[in-house]
Amino acid sequence: MKEVLKNYSGIILLLFGITVGSIIGIVAPSIVDYIKPLGDIFLNLLFVSVVPLVFFAVSNSIASLEQQSKFGKIMVTMAFTFLFFILTAAIFTICAVYLFPVSGVSGSKEVVEAASDNDSWGNRIVGFFTVGEFTQLFSRQNMLALLIFAFMTGFSARKAGEKGQAFRAFIASGYEVMKELLLLIMKIAPIGLGAYFAYQVATLGPQLFGFYAKPLGLYYIAGIVYFLVFFSLYAFMAKGQNGVKSFWTNAIYPTLTALSTCSSFATMPANLLAATKIGVPSQISNIVIPIGTTLHKNGSSMSSIIKIYVAFLIIGRDFFDPMNLLLALGITVFVSIVAGGIPNGGYIGEMLMISVYKLPQEAIPAVMIIGTLVDPLATVLNAVGQLVASMFVNRFVKV
Repeated sequence: MKEVLKNYSGIILLLFGITVGSIIGIVAPSIVDYIKPLGDIFLNLLFVSVVPLVFFAVSNSIASLEQQSKFGKIMVTMAFTFLFFILTAAIFTICAVYLFPVSGVSGSKEVVEAASDNDSWGNRIVGFFTVGEFTQLFSRQNMLALLIFAFMTGFSARKAGEKGQAFRAFIASGYEVMKELLLLIMKIAPIGLGAYFAYQVATLGPQLFGFYAKPLGLYYIAGIVYFLVFFSLYAFMAKGQNGVKSFWTNAIYPTLTALSTCSSFATMPANLLAATKIGVPSQISNIVIPIGTTLHKNGSSMSSIIKIYVAFLIIGRDFFDPMNLLLALGITVFVSIVAGGIPNGGYIGEMLMISVYKLPQEAIPAVMIIGTLVDPLATVLNAVGQLVASMFVNRFVKV
């Protein structure tokens, strides 16, 4: 019994904190504003520590790979894994809305103001891959640029040979230090996540029973089924029955972190720790999880299909026309991979949807509000998907 309590004490405390936060959010929403700063402090500590962790983890993984061919195999396997997961999630959601159609949905009068961005596409592409100042690299708003820089640093450290040995030791040491820092910060997770969960329950709860109840219900049911069934299937494909048991034993912490914070970025430390416990080599998890957090999103794939489906219901058009379905899959891949690395990338995906299908602008508020309300479960699917993806890649690449 003592051994069980020792092994699961962190999860038990986290569940206790989230439970208390949920109760506060339900019975005393008026005090949520006073305790939310505790959650914000915890989240900010996570954000400022995860950025250097990503740099050290990725650059150290590249620098420590003994064979160039291993890196190429990891990247190719990772790309196919991400695409396979995203398309599977999208096709599963299409089947769900076909088998369980939503009726009685009509236009919404609510208005959501999206930040306008007048930058040209050329400037957006430049900003997507690079930054103009070194200090801007270490911002969570520029994650893809940081990942690219970390890759280049790791390659350069390897290419430097013996002269780069001291620097390789530095980034390896930096990675170990940042891991310890995150373990220290995660000790206050029960308080921070409990406070944040109270805020989520108090603010989003009342909106779940209005105009959006039916499409939201469909998304949450389909998402939970996908989470339980497909993630178990992926884990089984990766490591058999032991893989399923190991995945669910260690996925609890990332799941609760994602559910509480609604941030895949904040869940990255929990994913990296869970991957280590599962037995995924750091050379794989330190590449797949940071890149996946930016570019691989199962939950966004599913929500993209739901939003397109609802937009078609609102204007009375046939979503299940074969050409519309093919376009939906293309938009979903774009939103899940490309827009995932852009701040407010969901808005770009929604604007793309309106443009491709030539839908009236009246459909925009509805899909934006749905995007907001599905965010908790979408974040869980996005975040925990990186953990099972690292297991999947490890199945085909041995380092």
